[in-house]
Amino acid sequence: MSRAVVFAYHNVGYRCLNVLLAHGVDVALVVTHRDNPKETIWFESVQKLAELHGIPTITPDNPNVPEVEDRIRALQPDFYFSFYYREMLKAPLLAIPKRGALNMHGSLLPKYRGRVPVNWAIIRGETETGATLHYMTEKPDNGDIVAQQAVPILPNDTAHEVFQKVTVAAEMALNDVLPALLAGKVKAEKQDLSKGAYFGGRKAEDGIIDWSQSALEIHNLVRAVAPPYPGAMTQMMGKPMRILQTLVSKEQGTGRPAFFVKDGNAWADCGNGVLRIVRFELDGIELNAAEFAAQYGTGKFEFNR
Repeated sequence: MSRAVVFAYHNVGYRCLNVLLAHGVDVALVVTHRDNPKETIWFESVQKLAELHGIPTITPDNPNVPEVEDRIRALQPDFYFSFYYREMLKAPLLAIPKRGALNMHGSLLPKYRGRVPVNWAIIRGETETGATLHYMTEKPDNGDIVAQQAVPILPNDTAHEVFQKVTVAAEMALNDVLPALLAGKVKAEKQDLSKGAYFGGRKAEDGIIDWSQSALEIHNLVRAVAPPYPGAMTQMMGKPMRILQTLVSKEQGTGRPAFFVKDGNAWADCGNGVLRIVRFELDGIELNAAEFAAQYGTGKFEFNR
């Protein structure tokens, strides 16, 4: 039986830990994160799953410290598996497992190396993404590839919807390759890093809408940061506004960004093209088109930013 130490968090961590257990892997320790009270926790708990199966768990702020290294070294693991764990593992830790350390990344590597790959893929208008299991090195997401599973990104998919697909893709990729990996019969494929790029993390303020962009570009931002993420933000009439759901219209528009109500729907002229605003909040209150028109009228309202 192969022994593993698992570094895991989020839904991908939850589902992939289940895969390891289903294949009889001896998970000797789970390293996870404490939930951040400032973060919307909409995903499953890796710690609760580990506790259900009697697996010891630790939640260090930094796993790259001597006491964590010593504890893991004493377990003599064959493998590490990292499933959406948020801290980088440095060389001393990576040197411990006898048969290597593997990470599950939420893109089709070498595309979208780095942080929040699902959100970036949507922002950049991709029609496909997936999950990649690869060997870990000190540099993020550049080790040899063991398995991949692709999923489609449909034109109106939100990041949450795509992430749900990627979670299943991660489960499928790991489940398919794990028997061969445990048997030492996997052939890893070197990445051609020139075919992708590295992307950094995103902050809430990165969701501020630039209305000079095209309707399609703004639509991609809206769905990439839609709840449970912070949402796409703007201001109108001096009030904060969140755009929660949009559809790209076939209308040409005026090229002068503005919000308006017409034919029972809310719309936005963009730098190029028109968006139907399906869901929005003004000053923290969600309104429909009729409620907005009753309160503010049916004129055109310029965005403050």
